[in-house]
Amino acid sequence: MKFIRYDLAQLAAYTPHPGGKTTHPVDRLDTNECPLDLPQEIKDKLTWLYQQEIETNRYPDGSHYQLKNAIAEYVNESANLEGVIESANISVGNGSDELIRSILIATCLGREGAILFANPTFSMYSILAQTLGIPVVSVGRNETDFTIDIEAAKNAILETANPPVRVVFVVHPNSPTGNALTEQELDWLRSLSQDILVVIDEAYFEFSQKSVVGELAQHPNWIVLRTFSKAFRLATHRVGYAIANPEIITILEKVRLPYNLPSFSQTAALVALQNRHLILPFVSEILQERDKMHQALSSNESLQVWQSNANFIYVRLKNLDGESQKTKLAAITTQLKNQGTLIRHTGGGLRITVGTAAENTRTITRLALVSS
Repeated sequence: MKFIRYDLAQLAAYTPHPGGKTTHPVDRLDTNECPLDLPQEIKDKLTWLYQQEIETNRYPDGSHYQLKNAIAEYVNESANLEGVIESANISVGNGSDELIRSILIATCLGREGAILFANPTFSMYSILAQTLGIPVVSVGRNETDFTIDIEAAKNAILETANPPVRVVFVVHPNSPTGNALTEQELDWLRSLSQDILVVIDEAYFEFSQKSVVGELAQHPNWIVLRTFSKAFRLATHRVGYAIANPEIITILEKVRLPYNLPSFSQTAALVALQNRHLILPFVSEILQERDKMHQALSSNESLQVWQSNANFIYVRLKNLDGESQKTKLAAITTQLKNQGTLIRHTGGGLRITVGTAAENTRTITRLALVSS
């Protein structure tokens, strides 16, 4: 098909596992979702709102007015900012993926810029950039603690000229490795030219409680991304949001699609925020399970396990490198899948979402059997 861009032939489509309920028990620990559904009283409230308030023949609120105000209130509360963040600082997307795509369109489209990130990290930065024909520059990480190779990043920015690096993406804490940004890494981000947009993805903020939102006023070239898909248990509704200075938000609003977020998704996010006292306390249980899981996996002599600031754990096999590591991890992933446990083989290791206590126990047992 000659009308298709030639470079797309080199790309593989992102293929997540099938959604919805399964016909047989499966522990879905591969996408960093919350293992519990919403509390029933919230689902009942959403059912009532869908039946009584949402007009399905009408387009959704394209301004996201109520939701933006509620998000601003939550961001201020969680960062003790006392009203610093307003609705003008918020843009809402159909998942963080849409916001990432809007950022790329607004900054780098037409080969006006390239993006930079450190691998391993969230794969969608690269995937979305490549689908738009945007050049991708990647650097490595320290294999001990997965901190960014800052010198390599500095050199890459200096050496990338046609087109120049326009956007730097970081995750705080990083996926799949779980490490939060260090003060040295933050200092590097603070030192970057105002001509470079810095995107700090805080998808796991509710688990890490680490944020740079309080610094946004001092860094007009920073954007913070967050999501309702993790701690707020709304993955099915695909709601993400960006926090930035109003000038950046205005640009994102220009390039996003109109009516990009369905009414029911907006309603679900608003109700979740209003009832966060019923949803977020479960985060502490996830963290307890994470620590128990970390301790149990660390006792497995075949595994190297890293501390995590998120709702997942990252492991690799000891004493294996390169293709041997890759082949063995692929086999482990397949064996676990056959036993009913889904995990993610990515970045040269295994990322294991923290599930329920029962799911975690089964995963630990099964992994011990197949990793030796």
